[in-house]
Amino acid sequence: MKILFFIRALDVGGSQRQLAMLASGLARRGHDVAVAVLYGGGVREEALRRAGVRILPLAKTGRWDVAGPLARLWRLFLAERADVVYGFLPTQTTLAAVLLPPWLTTRLVFGVRSGGMELGSYDALSALSYRLEAWLSRRADLVITNARAARLDAMARGLPASRIAVVPNGIDTETMRPDPAAGRERRRAWGIGEETLLIGMVARLDPMKDHAGFVAAAADFARRHADARFVCVGGGPAAYQAELDASARRHGLERRLLWAGEANELRSVYSAFDIATLSSAFGEGFPNVVGEAMACGVPVVATDVGDMAAILGDCGEVVPARRPDLLSAGWTRMRARLTEDRAGLRTAVRARIVQHYAVERMVETSESVLAALCQGRAAAAIAAQYA
Repeated sequence: MKILFFIRALDVGGSQRQLAMLASGLARRGHDVAVAVLYGGGVREEALRRAGVRILPLAKTGRWDVAGPLARLWRLFLAERADVVYGFLPTQTTLAAVLLPPWLTTRLVFGVRSGGMELGSYDALSALSYRLEAWLSRRADLVITNARAARLDAMARGLPASRIAVVPNGIDTETMRPDPAAGRERRRAWGIGEETLLIGMVARLDPMKDHAGFVAAAADFARRHADARFVCVGGGPAAYQAELDASARRHGLERRLLWAGEANELRSVYSAFDIATLSSAFGEGFPNVVGEAMACGVPVVATDVGDMAAILGDCGEVVPARRPDLLSAGWTRMRARLTEDRAGLRTAVRARIVQHYAVERMVETSESVLAALCQGRAAAAIAAQYA
C-alpha cells in the first residue's frame, strides 16, 4: 500500500509518537509510507527517515500563512496518488476532507485521538476545527479512533457510527522498559533521594490535564506523608506555568513539587517514579503516558477518563476526575500495595502492557484495517470487526 499520513508537525507529543511508530512499522513491512507535515523540522523526522519514511514538508511559516501550504497540499495529493490519506487530529482531517480531489481513488481516513473535549477551554479556532471535523466526516471512508471512549464521543459529535473502527495505541515495550540505573540518575538530577516516595506526572500543561487538581491532591497527600515529593514533566504556555506555580506555593509545595519542563527521553523519567499519575479532567482516549509508565514497570493512579480503566485493569487505581481528594486517596492505596509487594506489582504492570498493547499489535491491526479498506471491503464491516 501507498500510505500518506498528514499531521501538523512531528514534535514531542503522544499523537506524534503514535504516528511515528505506526509509520515506521508500516514502512518496515514493505509499504510506501510518507508523512506530510504543515511545519517541518520536528524532532521525530530524522528517525522516520532512517526507517524509510518520506517526510514531505508543506513549509507553513505561521498561523496566518494559509494559501501557499494549502495549495502545496492539494498538489501533493495529486502527485502522490496514495492508496490512503490518513489525517491525524481535527485540523488535518478537515483539511484533507476539503482538499483531497474527489476524482482520485485515494481512501480518506480520519484519525481521532481524543474524546469528551470541553471546547470552552480552548480558543474559537480550535473549537471550530472539532465542529468542522464532525461535519466533514461524511467525506471520510473510515474513521479510526484509539479508544472505545473516543469512538463513543465521535458518535455523539455526529461522526458516522457505521464507519468508526477502534485501534488502540501501541506502546514500544523495547524502548519503554524498567531502567533502575537511569531512574536513579534522573532523581539525582532533580535533587531527589532514592528513599523518597516520588509521585510523577508526564503531561503537557493544558487544561485537559488538570494540573490544578494534581497540585491540590499533592497538597492533601503531603500533609499526611511527610516523605513524599512530586514532579510534573511537560511544557506549556509560560503564563499557565506561572499560574500553576503560584498555586503550588499557596499550597505550601514550593519545596515538594518540581516543575521539570519537557523531556525528550522518557524512560529514565518513568523509571524515577514510584507512582505515575494522570489527573486529566476530560479529553483523553488512550493516554500514551499511562501505557509507557506501565511498560517501565511503574504502577499508575489515574482519573477515570477515556479508556483508563480498561488499560489499567487490576494493576492500577482509577478515581473520578476533578476529585483531588480521591486522587490523593488513590496514591495512598497504591503506596500500600507497593509496600506489600513492590516487585510483584511492577512485574504485573509491565506484563499487562506487553500482552495487550505492544506496538507490534497496533501496527498489525492498522495494516489489516487499511488493507481491508483498500481492497474494497465495506467500511461498516470493518467498523463492526474493530469496534
